[in-house]
Amino acid sequence: MIKAIELYLVTDGNGLEAVAFYKEVFAAEVISCTTFGQAIPNTPEEQKNLVINANLNINGIRMQISDNAPQYDYIHGTNMTACLQLDSAQSAKVIYDKLSKDAQKIDLELQEMPWSPAYANLTDKFGMNWQINADIPGFVSETITFKKI
Repeated sequence: MIKAIELYLVTDGNGLEAVAFYKEVFAAEVISCTTFGQAIPNTPEEQKNLVINANLNINGIRMQISDNAPQYDYIHGTNMTACLQLDSAQSAKVIYDKLSKDAQKIDLELQEMPWSPAYANLTDKFGMNWQINADIPGFVSETITFKKI
C-alpha cells in the first residue's frame, strides 16, 4: 500500500549544503542525514561527505535529499523525482513491476539498501522519474552489499 508520494531532490555533490539551506528556508526539522561514508564502509575519501539520504520534516511534509550517485552523470532537469513510500517490500515489488514495464530507463533495480528492504529508481515509459521505497521504521540493513529483490 502506498503511504505517501513525496518530493525528492538530488543534488550535485552539495547535499549537506542543501540540507542546511532548506532547513533554514522552511524552518524544517532534520529527521536524519546520512552520508555515503557513514553508510558504506570503504567509501572513497572524496565521496565520504556526499549525502546518501536526508529527511526533512516541513510542517508534517517530508522532503528528501541526496547527492547524485558518483558513478552517474548529474543531469539538470532530472534531479527531482516523485518518491513513492510503501509499507512493505512486497508492495514495493508490485509497484516496481508495473512501473518498470516498458520503462525508458532503470537506474537501479529493486533491491535492499542500507535504509530500506526494497528500493528502486527508474524512468517510466512516459518519462516520469520515480523512486520506490519500502519505508519501514527502524529498518537497518544487516548487509552492506546491495541485493536485487
